[in-house]
Amino acid sequence: MKGRVLQESALKMTPDDNVATVLDDIGEGFELDLDDRSIQFVEDISFGHKVALRAIDQGEMIYKYDEIIGQATQAIAPGEWVHTHNCESTRGRGDLTPEAVDEGDQK
Repeated sequence: MKGRVLQESALKMTPDDNVATVLDDIGEGFELDLDDRSIQFVEDISFGHKVALRAIDQGEMIYKYDEIIGQATQAIAPGEWVHTHNCESTRGRGDLTPEAVDEGDQK
């Protein structure tokens, strides 16, 4: 399997990703060890959804597969669910030039 499985609970595809995919339904309060630190889930997150691995500022790009998959529409705390309520997809949008995405990149 590509990527790294964290405690059999989440899949982080590349070292630079700021989100991971949850591999089971995980409850609020679950502590996920990231080697250099740990994060605590601040809400329940369902299988297949994304969790923030660190604080993500409003306007910052969301990385998965070491690729930009979206942009934070509000600040996102470590351990928070990352989805359409706080992230706008940038994939496949013809209205964003590479320059516009690069300017917002705060990787």
